Amino acid sequence: MQAPTDIKVKSADKLMWLTFAGETHAISFELLRVYSPSAEVKGHGGVGGELPVGKRHVGISKIEPVGNYAIRIFFDDGHNSGLYSWEYLYDLASKQQDYQTEYEAQLAAQGASREPKFINITNL
Repeated sequence: MQAPTDIKVKSADKLMWLTFAGETHAISFELLRVYSPSAEVKGHGGVGGELPVGKRHVGISKIEPVGNYAIRIFFDDGHNSGLYSWEYLYDLASKQQDYQTEYEAQLAAQGASREPKFINITNL
């Protein structure tokens, strides 16, 4: 898989636009975060891992190239351990509706939400 010819991050829309051989896809920051290829999310050897919840409004603070084969995405929730290969990004981009449906089903099964939890603090 060749590197994308263009990567644009639209922070206001929370979208990453990727162009592969003239084919352009927009992927939400949320989907990139919840399908991070990190051990935290995927587990070690595909075993374990945790379903990220409450990531609907997650942002991207920085992106770094990793050689000629991947990028590392730094999310504003502190997560930055996944390496997104060109193949992985293309798969995620081209099948994102399937991934989104799967994610929402997993959330529902766990009684979890895409929305972050907020703690009310009262000053006494």
